[in-house]
Amino acid sequence: MTERLDVHVTALAAGHIRQAESWWRENRQAAPDAVRLELQRAFGLIAAHPRIGSRAASVRLPDVRRIYIPTIKYHLYYHVIGSPEYVEIVALWHKSRGDGPPI
Repeated sequence: MTERLDVHVTALAAGHIRQAESWWRENRQAAPDAVRLELQRAFGLIAAHPRIGSRAASVRLPDVRRIYIPTIKYHLYYHVIGSPEYVEIVALWHKSRGDGPPI
């Protein structure tokens, strides 16, 4: 079995997450914790299978992948870096914001 990688969140991505959680709590009162719960699931998935996401085409950083989280309709952008390797979350992005995150 493959070892799970640690997951680190950049300051930029943490800001995106805070904004999404805040908006969701105010506007989706039937499921106010959906962003947090879906991100926990997504982090677990990419920690166990870091190359599962598709390659992101519209970003400047190398080797960035993204997964779509359909419940909340956001894309989670990340890449695997370091030695030892770890997953770095670089953005959480909703299509309504434009083509892609500034990464």
